[in-house]
Amino acid sequence: MYNLHYFFEQDQNKVIAFLKNNFFAVVTGFGEQYPVATQLPLNIEIREGGKIFLTGHLMKNTDHHKSFEKNKNVLVVFTGPHCYVSASWYGTPAVASTWNYIAVHAKGKIHFTDEAGTYQAIRTITDKYEGTETIAAFNNLPMEYVQKLIKAIVGFEIEVSTIDNVFKLSQNQNEQIRKSVITELMKRPDEGSKLIAAEMESRLTL
Repeated sequence: MYNLHYFFEQDQNKVIAFLKNNFFAVVTGFGEQYPVATQLPLNIEIREGGKIFLTGHLMKNTDHHKSFEKNKNVLVVFTGPHCYVSASWYGTPAVASTWNYIAVHAKGKIHFTDEAGTYQAIRTITDKYEGTETIAAFNNLPMEYVQKLIKAIVGFEIEVSTIDNVFKLSQNQNEQIRKSVITELMKRPDEGSKLIAAEMESRLTL
């Protein structure tokens, strides 16, 4: 991943917050001929000692499931807001334009659960996003239906061993240029530009 020290976020709390806000991630691994990948909603857990675990579930007998069973090493890619930054906003000639963005790469080993663990994985994510009062709440699902689901999917847990990040927010520019970039990004209608501008503004020297 793009690795320059001034784009690295050292505050672990900000990195964890980013993971939790961008939990629909790409889980990649090693296939027989090509890399395999699947996009999944993940639950981010911080356990004793600050260890990060990613939990969720996926369909059985897919190319990625079979590959993950053979080789448990995975890379999980979390992506966030991004936007084009024009060098015309710098007020400096002969400087290239760029792209600002936030991304986190987590490496670790994936371990699949038994049926009890899969049941819990389904319940955890359903309760998190559906709550307990709606018609689609986990407690309202027929047990026969849940048992069929458990046969078709499998829960998993990824113990994160290393985590890298890029918070590329024009930190290599002076404060005047960063303020100019923020002003121009806020004029744009897209959400990505506004989110990057807000993140940049939160980091300006008070």
